[in-house]
Amino acid sequence: MIGAMPATEHLTVGQAIVRYLSVQYSERDGRRRRLVPAIFGIFGHGNVAGLGQALESAGAGLPLHQSRNEQSMVHVASGYAKAARRTATLACTSSIGPGATNMVTGAATATINRLPVLLLPSDYYVTRHQGNVLQELEHPLEADVSVNDCFRPVSRFFDRISRPEQLLTALPEAMRVLTDPADTGAVTISIPQDVQAHAYRFPSRLFEERTWRIERTPPDAGRIDEAARLIERSRRPMIIAGGGVHYAEAGEALAALAALGIPVAETFGGKGCYRGPRAWSLGGHGVEGTTAAARSAEQADLVIAVGTRLGDFATASNSLFQHPDVRFLSLNVNAHDAFKNGALPVVGDARESLAALAAACRQRGVDFTGRQADVARLQADWEEVKATDAYAPQAGQAMGEGELIQAFNAEAQDGDSVVAAAGGPVGNLLKLWDTSGGAACHLEFGFSCMGWEMPAALGVRMEQPEGEVYVYLGDGNYLLNPMELMTALQEDMKITVVVADNHGFQVIRRLQMARAGHSFGTEFRTRVDGDDGRRLDGEYLAVDMAAIAEAMGARGFRCATPGEVRAALRVARGERRSCVIVAEIEKHRYVPGAGTWWDVAPAQVSRSEVTQTLRSEYERDRAALQRYHY
Repeated sequence: MIGAMPATEHLTVGQAIVRYLSVQYSERDGRRRRLVPAIFGIFGHGNVAGLGQALESAGAGLPLHQSRNEQSMVHVASGYAKAARRTATLACTSSIGPGATNMVTGAATATINRLPVLLLPSDYYVTRHQGNVLQELEHPLEADVSVNDCFRPVSRFFDRISRPEQLLTALPEAMRVLTDPADTGAVTISIPQDVQAHAYRFPSRLFEERTWRIERTPPDAGRIDEAARLIERSRRPMIIAGGGVHYAEAGEALAALAALGIPVAETFGGKGCYRGPRAWSLGGHGVEGTTAAARSAEQADLVIAVGTRLGDFATASNSLFQHPDVRFLSLNVNAHDAFKNGALPVVGDARESLAALAAACRQRGVDFTGRQADVARLQADWEEVKATDAYAPQAGQAMGEGELIQAFNAEAQDGDSVVAAAGGPVGNLLKLWDTSGGAACHLEFGFSCMGWEMPAALGVRMEQPEGEVYVYLGDGNYLLNPMELMTALQEDMKITVVVADNHGFQVIRRLQMARAGHSFGTEFRTRVDGDDGRRLDGEYLAVDMAAIAEAMGARGFRCATPGEVRAALRVARGERRSCVIVAEIEKHRYVPGAGTWWDVAPAQVSRSEVTQTLRSEYERDRAALQRYHY
């Protein structure tokens, strides 16, 4: 006799998703937590009667948070995942059409930065008796294509649910990808509007608690031995630490390897991951890093990359590593990244790999501590640059951005966090933000996504209930996406926004002047008549960004000096509501760079003599500096 039929529960697809997500947990190193503890959503006709109904009737275990923009709510999820060291994330639901496609940029940002987010965009009807429906893309050759197919290249996992029972395989696979350190990113489950309301008898077992263990993959012992021998034979090794060090919570293991006398530079994603003695710290790395890191990289005969993809800002477009015999050693949980630049790959968890490598080096008697004086000279040179070019006030000029960050640093405390992405602010924090006092730094530069900062800070705040959560951004980024201040106020999630107001996209103007020689369309000016037509070369626009914040219920501050900035930050710390501090800074004064090259090509043909000269210089530098590593 066949046994009794398994117990089932008669639920809609929307109800089943809510029930399932409410009982999913992650675990790493014995620490267990909800994998998806909440959902952000904006309702439209595509999801209000499906997932919306499910959340209203049975969503106590999956609380709903509103957002003002679908892209923003994905940024909230990625900021939360970043602060949670990829052990948890948030879900996001949208309606069909533009509500769904608004999330594509957020998905790309998350996937490129290897951050897990769960996206539940609504889709068109599976049944077709409605005829072509509102917001439908009618493709002449592929009748089953929808705008949600845009998610495919920017997702680590994509599925479209055309029948309820497909959830039985789609949901577990989604959780697997979300908790896979090597392969995580955006997970997109596209759910047609009608299917969300379809019912099915789901097995009750689907809704039992399940724990997804985030495993620490050990490195291969043979590779560790090869790596230790490679380090032993080197003379000037350096470490480039990326976001993978943060996500693996490998800071102590990194410091143990550095203690052998190997200096450490940090990428955007790795900012603040090195917590060892300052003697071996080079600060931020790459095009927007410190001169100490750049000079060390130019001289290195061995580059030890840990948890980083070595993108073009880290390699200065493959121009930075100038030692004729430079070799690469890459420790990465993702094999695709570990093999880049012809590196000796050590595939495994960053913490386990670093610990094993440090132990193997100690057994071999590896000791580079005699290089400390050389590293100290590089550090001293950078400190001199900061003191004279970044922090020193200039007569007759407004406050420089370096002075602003110096004031910002002085008020930050242990337990605070600062969030930044895109433009000048993120690079200047990489150079100047001080994490030695315990203040964390969450930088997004894998996708350099304008508008990530403020919503991502809300995600950080959800993970970090204590201390200040700062947003640092330029006026261009602030004006792009200020509406999440309303979400912060609605949800009582206090953030403090610091706006460096230089009246335009001035970091792009800097690049424009270096590669084209003429300023055009990068500043916030009025349009005026000129010899060559009507151009945006008039007066600078006067925009009261503090007033914008005050109109939404936040507290606004206007500052013109470092002292005023510090005073505003002290008052903001005592405020319960969100605050916006607008600091006027000098328009065309820039924080000093690392003296590296970056491959942005001037026009090959131009009537401008300036542009022609810049093109010649570019071709000269490219020929002299850029090389393949294989």
